[in-house]
Amino acid sequence: MEQLPDDALELERQVCFALAVASRSVIGIYRPILEPLGLTHPQYLVMLALWGDAPLRFKEVAEMLRLDPATLSPIIKRLEQSGLVERVPVDGDDRTFALVVTDAGRDLRQQALGVPPAVVARLGLPIDRLMALRDELSVVIDAVDRGLAGT
Repeated sequence: MEQLPDDALELERQVCFALAVASRSVIGIYRPILEPLGLTHPQYLVMLALWGDAPLRFKEVAEMLRLDPATLSPIIKRLEQSGLVERVPVDGDDRTFALVVTDAGRDLRQQALGVPPAVVARLGLPIDRLMALRDELSVVIDAVDRGLAGT
């Protein structure tokens, strides 16, 4: 195992700190871009999942977004109240439902096409650097998953 530096407990050396600040900062950039669409960042993530693969069962969305059901449930409820998604019972299982994008939700997708370029413009970083960062973060996520699987 690699030897840690003597100042390993300095705040600026912490991966968790850098990730937390970066996450809050980037999500903050999304806020004014998503506001005209009537979406919060968590709602946007749900809609991205559903625009890609709907219908999805509630559990599938929770797994994709790595959210526990108690966190996801109120997000879905607000999207339903906004008329963007609806719950549809799954045949043969009255406790399970699928989430389906409504016509209004499909229309919103067209407006949302402007979100990624607006975020890239606000960040002011080249797209290749952002994609490389995303790829590196995916490696970190996979490493965490492997570490959790071993516990």
